[in-house]
Amino acid sequence: MSSDPAEPEVSTRRINAASKLLIDPHSAERVLTKLDEPQLANLIETSRQIQSERAVSRGDLDEIISVGFEEAFGGDGMGTDPYLVGNVVVCPGALIWTSKTSHTCRFISVNNTWVWDSIELIREDKRSSPGSRDGFRAVALIPAATGTELDVVSGKARSGGHQVTRVVSYKVGRDGLTQVSQRNVASAGMK
Repeated sequence: MSSDPAEPEVSTRRINAASKLLIDPHSAERVLTKLDEPQLANLIETSRQIQSERAVSRGDLDEIISVGFEEAFGGDGMGTDPYLVGNVVVCPGALIWTSKTSHTCRFISVNNTWVWDSIELIREDKRSSPGSRDGFRAVALIPAATGTELDVVSGKARSGGHQVTRVVSYKVGRDGLTQVSQRNVASAGMK
C-alpha cells in the first residue's frame, strides 16, 4: 500500500514480477543500477528495517540474550567474538575495572559505529559483572544483514589514557559471519 494518497497503488501482479527480478543477483544489479542515489538509499534503509523486523519476529530475544549472558563471556570476563543465532548477530561486550583508574574492555562496532549507537541495534541488555571485580557485561542484538561489518575492539585504560590493543573484523555475508582480518595495535597506535 502506498503511503502517499496521491500515488496510485501498485498491483500485486506488478509487485510479484518485480520481486522475481530481484532473486537473481545479475538481474537485481541491473535493476538497482537504474536507481538514483536517494532511491537507492531509501531501498537500503527499507531493506534493513525489514531484516530487523524479521529477525525480531523469528527469534525469542529474551532467550537469545539470556544464553548470551551465560555462554558469550570467557574466563577473563570479556565478551567472545560475535556469533549468529538465526537471523540475528549476537554482540557481547564487557568492561572490567582493574583499579580505580584502570580498566580492560571489549566492545563491538557495527559499520564503524559502536553497537549501542548503531541504527541496526535491535536490543541491548546490560548486567553487572559477576564476582569481586566491578564492571558490566552487555549483550546486543543486530539483524544479520548481508554486508554488515563488525569490529571487535579490545582495549585498556590506564591513568586516564585509553588504548586499543586488538581489533578483529568480521563481515556478514550470504554464508554467515566471516572473520576478514585481525591486528594487534602497538602502544603508539590507535587511541
